[in-house]
Amino acid sequence: MTDLFTLISLIVAVVVVLKLRSVLGRRTGDEEARIERRTARQGAAGAPGDNVVALPRRDADTSGATIAPEVSQADVEERIKSMPGVEAAARSGLVEISRLDPQFEPETFLRGAKQAYEMIVTAFAEGNRKLLNDLLSREVYDGFEGAIAEREARGEQVDQSFVGINSADISEAELKGGIASVTVRFVSELISATRDKAGAIINGDPQRIKEVTDIWTFSRDISTAKARANPNWRLIATQSPA
Repeated sequence: MTDLFTLISLIVAVVVVLKLRSVLGRRTGDEEARIERRTARQGAAGAPGDNVVALPRRDADTSGATIAPEVSQADVEERIKSMPGVEAAARSGLVEISRLDPQFEPETFLRGAKQAYEMIVTAFAEGNRKLLNDLLSREVYDGFEGAIAEREARGEQVDQSFVGINSADISEAELKGGIASVTVRFVSELISATRDKAGAIINGDPQRIKEVTDIWTFSRDISTAKARANPNWRLIATQSPA
């Protein structure tokens, strides 16, 4: 009887092991989704800090060849022509940019531009030169740095809270000599006040939300495959609305 019991136990154990192997060897749909979400988070955490507007990157196969996009260039151009947040004058320029750099996506660009706008406005108020140097062209940085230096020399301090962006529209876009330039009109809300050495408010109001309109131009070299491998855009010009 003991031998029969032992034999039955052994058979049950083998069946359990085989069942576990069959389950553990498969990846469920939910596991796939969790892995993809974790990979996306890891990719975002590992992104370089100087990315002003990071463009989406396509995956590559083991041979290093780029996997074909799921949408055709014609589809991309149709989407650009009907995309909200893009003024009519900018559409042809966006199409030209997308033809030279198929990885360019205006929707992704706008999301990144909004993030860059908030970062730059906040960095300027805080006098964060390192961050500004990463995000601005040399000419624009020199102007921002000069204003910060003058403010510091007077002993002034800016208290600022970024409330949010009401709208961000692409007003101009062009491709010239392999250099892509995209201009965005931002309408944002800020709470800002400037204090003198004694702490007295000399400009602005710490209790009032102010609407601000800025027109900024971002630029990126896409003239060669090597240049297009760098997804970073930099702010090259700022202007106030007419």
